[in-house]
Amino acid sequence: MERNDIIDFKALEKELQAALSADEKYKRENAAKLRAVEQRVASYEEFRGIVLASHLKPLERKDKIGGKRTVAWNCHATQRETSQDEATEISQEKTLFQPETSAEFYRDWRRHLRSGPERYEALLQLGGPKLGHLFQTDVGFGLLGELLVALADQVRPADRLVVLGILHSLAGTGRFALNLSLLSPTERESCRGLFQKLQATSAPRPTKEGLSQKERGLEEQPGELQEEEERLLQELLGLYQVD
Repeated sequence: MERNDIIDFKALEKELQAALSADEKYKRENAAKLRAVEQRVASYEEFRGIVLASHLKPLERKDKIGGKRTVAWNCHATQRETSQDEATEISQEKTLFQPETSAEFYRDWRRHLRSGPERYEALLQLGGPKLGHLFQTDVGFGLLGELLVALADQVRPADRLVVLGILHSLAGTGRFALNLSLLSPTERESCRGLFQKLQATSAPRPTKEGLSQKERGLEEQPGELQEEEERLLQELLGLYQVD
């Protein structure tokens, strides 16, 4: 047997232990997440605290409570720095909404994105093409209505084109007509309200009277884009069956 063919059993054992530890950690944290969901925790911070403390075990009678404690010389500064670090970490976790499958989207949408603004920003972050790819087979029962409600409640005039792109991608997903027919009356009303807001934000094309030749040239492209938006909006009104 050549030197290169010799099996390093210590390295294999180390890799195995690391894999077992990672698997144990995953199972432990996943169980904690399920408990947090069942308990209907009131905030994301409480949810995160349960998950981070999943490795802790309750004290038994034989365990001794007490002992020497180490106190920081400036506990207020230490506490403030820790709180800031945790807040930064939580903020980073909330912004990293990048599901790779429809199942991951549905899981994170329900568990971590509780408020309307959070859901709206997550949809804008993903955009129409990504959402269309995730749900090319099917949006999933009940989810289309939740997406429309989030868009209707939070839509901003500046996001008009992005929202139109999202609606267009959702309309191209599998069984869209069926999911649309299953909208509740409240969701249907939100859908109608969303399109009313999109129609209200369409400003009329500016006139070119009083503009210089250079300014008129700059107005050509925005005008063409606006016309394209209006064509897309009219198409979506028909697809979403909005009167």
